[in-house]
Amino acid sequence: MDMVMKLGTSSSVVIFTKSSCCISHSIETLIRSFGANPTIYELDTHPNGKQMEKALMELGCQPSVPAIFIGKELVGGANEIMSFNVRGKLKQLLIRANAIWV
Repeated sequence: MDMVMKLGTSSSVVIFTKSSCCISHSIETLIRSFGANPTIYELDTHPNGKQMEKALMELGCQPSVPAIFIGKELVGGANEIMSFNVRGKLKQLLIRANAIWV
């Protein structure tokens, strides 16, 4: 869990994904559409991917991917990101995290 938290807080936006997950790709595309450049960790290709996936599940990510950290905090998964976006709050979250500048 320490590794996930360390990686998750290493950048303004971090996304834990799997290369075969279309929802992860959609979330990454959405965040990039605001001009953010997220750090991506693909668990199915990462040497410690299995352990990282287990740690994400212990942190409450169900399913384990996508798991998104913004501003050094675990925001959650696709549902949370889409909810922020629909309510018009995702952009402000990215601005506060210094992931984008307006």
